[in-house]
Amino acid sequence: MRQAGSRTRRARPARRRSRSRFRTLLLPALVVVALAVALLDPEIGVRRWWRLERDLGEATARIEALRAGVAALAAERDALRADDFAIERAIREDLGLARPGEILVGTEPRGRALAGVR
Repeated sequence: MRQAGSRTRRARPARRRSRSRFRTLLLPALVVVALAVALLDPEIGVRRWWRLERDLGEATARIEALRAGVAALAAERDALRADDFAIERAIREDLGLARPGEILVGTEPRGRALAGVR
């Protein structure tokens, strides 16, 4: 008569081999699936990362341009604070005003200059 233990012993090596094959194939299969999802999914994958990198570069360039503008405005502010005549000149230029006896000479955009001539 066979004992129950001997039957189990014979079946275990076959199961162990199939489980070990399954485990050795599982990790590469999961890696392939993860790579496929990362490359093909536009919302969570590599495309999204590239898009975010591009947006970050554009935002960084905008920030630098704005910082340069702020520096130019700060320099203009300092010049206006230092010279009282500069304030008056800036106001007259912005409003298009002249002192008595002064003649304004300037260029207007072509559309505005022709609009007054009819």
